[in-house]
Formats: sequence, C-alpha cells, structure tokens
Amino acid sequence: MKIDPKKLALCLLLPLAAGAASAALSAGGMAEFSQIKKPPLTPPGWVFPVVWTALYLSMGAASYIVSRSRAPREHISCALTVYGCQLALNFFWPILFFVVKLYLTAFFWLTALWLAVLGTFAIFKKLSSAAGFLILPYLIWVTFAGYLNLGVYILSGGAA
Repeated sequence: MKIDPKKLALCLLLPLAAGAASAALSAGGMAEFSQIKKPPLTPPGWVFPVVWTALYLSMGAASYIVSRSRAPREHISCALTVYGCQLALNFFWPILFFVVKLYLTAFFWLTALWLAVLGTFAIFKKLSSAAGFLILPYLIWVTFAGYLNLGVYILSGGAA
C-alpha cells in the first residue's frame, strides 16, 4: 500500500491537536495536580505528556491504517466514527478532572472513554490487526488512568 503523506499527516495531527487543545484548557489544573494526594504507582508528572504524545501518535497511525483499509467504506466510516467519539470523550476528561475537579464524575466519564476505546480497539482490529495493536497501549493506559482517577477521588475524601 502506497503511503498518502497528506492523509497520514492529517491522521497524526488530529489526535495531537485534540490532546494539545485539551491540555491547554486544563493546564492550570494540571499544575495543581502535584499538590494533591495521589495513589501508589502514580508516575512523575513528566511521564504524562510523553505517554500521551506517544498514544496520540499511535492512535493517529491506527486511524490512518483503518482509513486506507480495503474494507467496505461503511465499515471504515463506522470505525472512524467510533474513533472520533472516543477522541471527543478523551478531550473532555482532563477538563472534568483537572479544571472542574469533579473526580467522581471524571471517573465515570473515563469509564465511558474506556468503553469507547475498547470499541475502537475491537472494530479497528477487525479491519486491521496492526491498527488494533496500535490502540491496545491506549486501552491499557486508560485502564491505569482509571485507577489513578479513582484513587485521587478516594484520597480526596470523596469530594465531587
């Protein structure tokens, strides 16, 4: 399969832009994150942007592979719609958690995100095992984020 550089760039830039916009909107709250009680295994702050950048690039590559798949157009369209929904859920979670500090609401939002990522993984895997494989680390990270989110909620005394 010949690589379409414009489509690849768009697929890579879309999740990066969504992540950057969400990070920009929640930057003040992220700075306060270092001051709150966190559960064991919480990585140092510098790990989060590194991991998220890698995950956004992986998501973008997976969406490119799916978009170029030889599957019927309606299957590709469905897969990319599910992908877009999880990206939208992903965009709003940091705002709920870091800015509004609704830790329990953010946890339930993250649960919905996890389900959407699982759906993305499943449908991408049907169209391309490589695309599914590229989504798998994201699913694992969102699982870990759920542990961290719930831990912060519990350690904060169950606030919001």
